[in-house]
Amino acid sequence: MIRILVAEDFDLIREDLCDTLEQQEDMTVVGSASTGADIQALALANDFDLILMDIEMETTTAGIRATERILEQKPAAKVLFLTAHETDNMILTSMGAGAVDYIVKGCDDAELFRHIRSAYAGQPLLDGKIQNLLLKEYSRLRTSERSLLFFISTVSQLTTAERELVRLLLEDRKIKEIAAIRCVEVVTVKTQIKSLLHKFGCTRTKEIVNTIRELNVTHLF
Repeated sequence: MIRILVAEDFDLIREDLCDTLEQQEDMTVVGSASTGADIQALALANDFDLILMDIEMETTTAGIRATERILEQKPAAKVLFLTAHETDNMILTSMGAGAVDYIVKGCDDAELFRHIRSAYAGQPLLDGKIQNLLLKEYSRLRTSERSLLFFISTVSQLTTAERELVRLLLEDRKIKEIAAIRCVEVVTVKTQIKSLLHKFGCTRTKEIVNTIRELNVTHLF
């Protein structure tokens, strides 16, 4: 028998799901809860094979937080997220929290049972869905890493005046404002901006500002 814990905050949905699972000859519900805190307590106090975990319960991330805490104590536990939306972000979120698969709410019973049995057998269906996504995410992270290294290297080569110029650009100051603040001619600011663009390999100051914010390195200025 596959021993299942169910976490779902809507009573009718939770009760219906439990009844549906109990009708299967190879499945039994050993406990159910409506909050992240309660499912965590159940999971730590009982033996089970897997958890069907709603993500949004008392908070929008209650299921995720509960999963992380449960896996800290029971790292071999298998968690399948119940979600209303099948998105790339959902896949990455489930993987990040340690879930082995996710099930889209409202899927037919046959699909639900297939996910549960596959996860129980150690062959979660999620594995087949994430290969391309992981490759894309890996590529994105590598690109981000190279961008960060390039920026750090470039920042180290900036003059004091150029660093101050970047700081003012991050404050969304206009060229005339920057000239007034620094007590220099507008043409001087424009010349320094040209030098900045060349060093950062950009064509507009907005590109520099956006990249610095995206890389979360504004503190360097």
